[in-house]
Amino acid sequence: MRIIVQKFGGTSVASPEARNCVIEKVKQAIKNGFIPVVVVSAMGRKGDNYATDTLICLARQACRNIAPRELDHIMYCGEIISAVVMTGFLQNAGIEAMMMTGGQAGVITDNNFMSARVIKVDPVKINRQLERGKVPVVCGFQGMTVDGEFTTLGRGGSDTTASLIGAALDAEIVEIYTDVEGIMTADPRIVENAKILDVISYSEVAQLAYQGAKVIHPRAVEIAAQKNIPLVIKSTFSDAPGTRIVDKGNEKSISDRVAMGVTHLANIAQIKVKVEPARTHKESSVIFRTLADESISIDLINVHPGHVMFTLAEDMADKALTKLQSLGYNAEVNHDCAKVSVVGGGICGVPGVMASLTEALSTYNIPIMQTVDSHTTISVLVKLSDVEDAVKALHQKFLLA
Repeated sequence: MRIIVQKFGGTSVASPEARNCVIEKVKQAIKNGFIPVVVVSAMGRKGDNYATDTLICLARQACRNIAPRELDHIMYCGEIISAVVMTGFLQNAGIEAMMMTGGQAGVITDNNFMSARVIKVDPVKINRQLERGKVPVVCGFQGMTVDGEFTTLGRGGSDTTASLIGAALDAEIVEIYTDVEGIMTADPRIVENAKILDVISYSEVAQLAYQGAKVIHPRAVEIAAQKNIPLVIKSTFSDAPGTRIVDKGNEKSISDRVAMGVTHLANIAQIKVKVEPARTHKESSVIFRTLADESISIDLINVHPGHVMFTLAEDMADKALTKLQSLGYNAEVNHDCAKVSVVGGGICGVPGVMASLTEALSTYNIPIMQTVDSHTTISVLVKLSDVEDAVKALHQKFLLA
């Protein structure tokens, strides 16, 4: 069987007009010789009646600190409503379809409510429906424990569901439908001449996602990469070909240019801790263990004789600072920062990349507060007020337009 998994996001199923567009995408897949499996998110976005955030707000009106298990139950409702309605639309269009929850589709997880990890996917029930000629409409974002408890997979979980099911079914391709026509070289709200990428590698798009680009959940990319299943990011509302995500080694059309995109993460704070130079490494291990024990995640870590620097989410900054100061550390915090990243598979081993980056930022008189790099990414920390100019400068410097 030539199986295709088609995942439709919240805006793609939010209205009758949008759902009719979904029907056309399913029909086209069938016409092209594929057997489709549809995965859906909850309808719309925060404020819409059946959106996940709306349901969470409803539960928290009853109890501000309602338990994660109960929140998972109400969050389950968003995708169920969406899947039932989408199934009805497909049936009304003459397509035999059957709605399935994540648990019914065989997504088995641990019991870490609201952010469950998938243990396995058993596609027996999905295959049964496919053999009967039906299109399964699966609730994204959902799982179930071996004890039958409802769980959800965390933000971006519907993308993850699509890749998991694609891998379990040995799908030929997984399509992720949204309201944009593909992955862009930068946020078009900041860079007017940002363009859509035709093709990008698994590793590059995962880094774009981790560094702030709201294109696809990185877990979904990693799962697809394990089985070498191509992903395509497309618009529900146009016939644009979208962006194809594949293994770089198997795709001749992937460019060898240094950078593929510029992205950013806001709401970041920087903490600097002064220590005795001779005790830097010992004190850094104590600092990092202290923060880990407080469940504080850190990033952009620099350890130098006499001081330790790192970044963390803005809403964790005061907690971290208070804890470190209570232990006697000389620590200070810089609020209102942002991380800007240049991502590309060609960065590794290319001389002059950092020079180009610093030249671009100096042109706009943007101070660099901290840097970090990897094989596919160079990131800089800047003040939040400089983030838009930084993105524009780097996008222009690396010839992404």
